[in-house]
Amino acid sequence: MMDHDIIIIGAGPAGLSFARAMAETKLDILLIEKQPESVLADPPYDGREIALTHLSHKIMNELGMWDLVPEEHISLIKTAKVMNGHSPYALSFDHTEVGEENLGFMISNHRIRKAAYDSVKDYPNVTFLNEVTVSKVDTDDDKGWVELSNGKRLEAPLIIAADSRFSNTRRMMGISTNLLDFGRTCIVCTMEHELPHNDTAYECFYYDRTVAVLPLNNGQVSVVMTLTSEEDTDVLGMDEQEFADDVAQRIDHKFGHLKLSSKRHPYPLVSTLAKSFCANRFGLIGDAAVGMHPVTAHGFNLGLRGAQALAHEIQETLQSDGTFPPNIALERYSRKHRKHCLPLYHGTNALVRLYAISDYRTAKFARKALLRLGNHIKPAKRFIMNQLTETKDI
Repeated sequence: MMDHDIIIIGAGPAGLSFARAMAETKLDILLIEKQPESVLADPPYDGREIALTHLSHKIMNELGMWDLVPEEHISLIKTAKVMNGHSPYALSFDHTEVGEENLGFMISNHRIRKAAYDSVKDYPNVTFLNEVTVSKVDTDDDKGWVELSNGKRLEAPLIIAADSRFSNTRRMMGISTNLLDFGRTCIVCTMEHELPHNDTAYECFYYDRTVAVLPLNNGQVSVVMTLTSEEDTDVLGMDEQEFADDVAQRIDHKFGHLKLSSKRHPYPLVSTLAKSFCANRFGLIGDAAVGMHPVTAHGFNLGLRGAQALAHEIQETLQSDGTFPPNIALERYSRKHRKHCLPLYHGTNALVRLYAISDYRTAKFARKALLRLGNHIKPAKRFIMNQLTETKDI
């Protein structure tokens, strides 16, 4: 007899969301996580504010996660503007174009993680094994198994990896991965602002760096700056007001005086795409499957969508005796989720090259042209709007 029905490696947002999506099946689910459970219960703030689509809102509602986030910590994006340097021309999106109250939602990453944990922690068939790491993972025709840093070996019909875009278990299972290191760093923080943000998100593309300013509640905005990794030490070394003044200047003082309200958190920009999202009795979800550049804000939205998709395929094949054919569910999930991820992954990377890296004359011309085409060609704009909001996928 096996130890569990499903073993999930990694109790981040994707792993927890998948566990919650499977919790009511009564299958025996184990989450293996290197961090203490106290950190899962009360995650520290990490600077990341997550832009969520309407589909993510729907999934989080269905999983009982949404209501666990205090309402005052859910901000709305009603308008979005994409700008080319200091040009006054912008590619604009408004919530009225999709017939919704807003384009999307903003919730801090640590609050999403806490809500995901709180939504699943009380299910008796879901258990946590904390402060251990996986030393080895493998499968055969009958089972999958993990060997842990504490010397234990555990078996299950299905092993799921949700252990980041740099997944060790993905590598152990021989799944090759496309990795694109942009040679850039993303610095995130929150700021207090003087002028109202009017629930508007700005993405300002320059040739040396990109600055996004996203609306939050309580007189705050989230700032996301991307720059070359050679520059990040100097920028992180600026005093707080010098940094705030630099951001204000780059966004043409649209928010008036700015003041840092959190520390600055740097993250290296690397995108990854696994060449398959599954192997024998082994599946990838979240960033372990596809790790996105943050410029189009698809990261957690794709992770949540993938967790739900895999849970759906398993539930579709679940027998009355609690057994299921893992490989059939995995292959269906991998095929469908990759079909959705591939254009977003490659399209995002192409956009990053054009707007954040290229400085050739043709690229400058293309940037200006794309903004105008996006505004005036309605099918193109509707496509972009759907990717931003996912209202058509509900």
